[in-house]
Amino acid sequence: MIGLLQRVQSAAVSVAGERIAAIGPGLMVLVGVQRGDTQREARRLLERLLGYRVFPDAGGRMNLSVQDSGGGLLLVPQFTLAADTGKGMRPSFTPAADPLTGERLFAGLVGMAEQLHHPVGCGRFGADMQVELVNDGPVTFWLEVGPAG
Repeated sequence: MIGLLQRVQSAAVSVAGERIAAIGPGLMVLVGVQRGDTQREARRLLERLLGYRVFPDAGGRMNLSVQDSGGGLLLVPQFTLAADTGKGMRPSFTPAADPLTGERLFAGLVGMAEQLHHPVGCGRFGADMQVELVNDGPVTFWLEVGPAG
């Protein structure tokens, strides 16, 4: 499972012109589900997202997590993160989980996040979404959790 996390001053997601979720300062995370991912990978990715130290402490060093800082968490499904871009001029989506599995695991990730953190917002799986964000830094990290991760 892949999480492309960005520290943001604010972020929002809209579908068909309607804003469905928004956060102030916090993390906006694009989430890609890969073939072979299970709830185990979803739990581990969430653990890393909530504990990853990307927010500044009083000394300006990145020593605080989104939970430490009290920031929001916006999770946005993005199957294209799992694309194979190694050959040619068109991505292959073979590494991505099938849509039913992807939706189930993304929903599970959101559910677990809502139990452990507040506020949590999410995009809509399979929808054409418009994502707005003000990246803070910019600070962006790629987290990948696989069967051995």
